[in-house]
Amino acid sequence: MGKNQQNSIPLGNWDNIFLAPMAGVTDRPFRLLCREKGASLVYTEMVSAKAMHYRDIKTFEIARTWPDEMPIGVQIFGSEPEIMAEAAAWLSEQSNIALIDINMGCPAPKIVKNGEGAALMLKPDLVRQIVRETVKASKKPVTVKIRKGWDQAQTNAVEIASICEEEGAALVTVHGRTRDQQYSGSSDLNCIREVKKALTIPVVGNGDIRSPEDALRMLESTGCDAVMVGRGALGNPWIFENIRSYLKSGTYKKSVSNRERLDTIMKHYRLMEEYKGERAAMLEMRKHAAWYLHGLPGCAKVKSEIFATCDINRVREIIREYLSSI
Repeated sequence: MGKNQQNSIPLGNWDNIFLAPMAGVTDRPFRLLCREKGASLVYTEMVSAKAMHYRDIKTFEIARTWPDEMPIGVQIFGSEPEIMAEAAAWLSEQSNIALIDINMGCPAPKIVKNGEGAALMLKPDLVRQIVRETVKASKKPVTVKIRKGWDQAQTNAVEIASICEEEGAALVTVHGRTRDQQYSGSSDLNCIREVKKALTIPVVGNGDIRSPEDALRMLESTGCDAVMVGRGALGNPWIFENIRSYLKSGTYKKSVSNRERLDTIMKHYRLMEEYKGERAAMLEMRKHAAWYLHGLPGCAKVKSEIFATCDINRVREIIREYLSSI
C-alpha cells in the first residue's frame, strides 16, 4: 500500500464501466447521455493545469461539473508538480467532483512536445514528484492514466504505475498502446495484466473496447478491476448498457432501432443547444451526427447534407427523414 493512500474509489459489483476522458467529446451533453445509458463513472475532457493557474475562463468551463453527473472525475494535464498540485487543490474543493485524474497518456503532438501527457512516461522521477505533490494537495482521490510506454523500446508501464501507487494514487488506468502507436495497432492486454499483477490498488483496462465481448475479454484476460471505453462510445452510448447486460447475463441487445437512434440523437442536439447555444450546438454536433449514422445505408449523402447547412432545425429534419426512410 502506497503512502498517503486514498482508496475511496467507487468500484462496486458491475459498477466498473467507465467513460474515458476525450478532448472535444466528453462535454456535459455527452457525459449525461453515457450516464443515462449505463456508464458508472464519467470524466471531463482533459483540463490544462497551467491554464487554470492563469485563470482561463474556458478552461474552468471545461472543468465544470454538475450533481447529476456524479460520480465524475476531472482529468488534468501538465508537467510542473506545483502547478498540478494547485489545480488539484482547487478542484478537490468542488463538491460535485469524485476524483482527480492525472493525464500521462495523451499522445497528441501539441501535448507531448511540451513534456506533458505521454511524454511524462520518459521521466519517472518527474512522475513521482507530480503524483506526490498532487496527492498531498488534493482532498479527493487522485488517479493516473498512463500508456504501455513511449515506444516499443521503452515500455515501462509497470514502473510508472508502481511509482504512482507508491506516491498515493488511488487507481491507475492503463491504455495498452505506446505513445508511438497513437491509436493504431492493438491494445496490449498482457501489459495491462502485468500492471495489475504488480499493484494492490485498482487497475482499469483501456483500449479497443468496442463491444461487450471486448469488455469481458479485457476483464478476464487482464484481471483488471474495471474497463474504460473511449472511441467505442462515439455514436454508440448504448455500449455501456450492453456491456452491463452482457457481464450480468451473457446477453445484450445486438442492434439499436432507428426510433431509439433518432430519439438519442435528438436528445443530444437538445442538450447541446441548452448547454452551448444553437450555433455552437450545430457545429459541435456535426461530428456526433456522423458517428451516430456511421455504417448505415446511404449515410454519406446524409452527412454531406448535415455539414452543408447552418440551420439546426434543418439538420434535425434531415436526420428524422433519413432514419424514418431506412
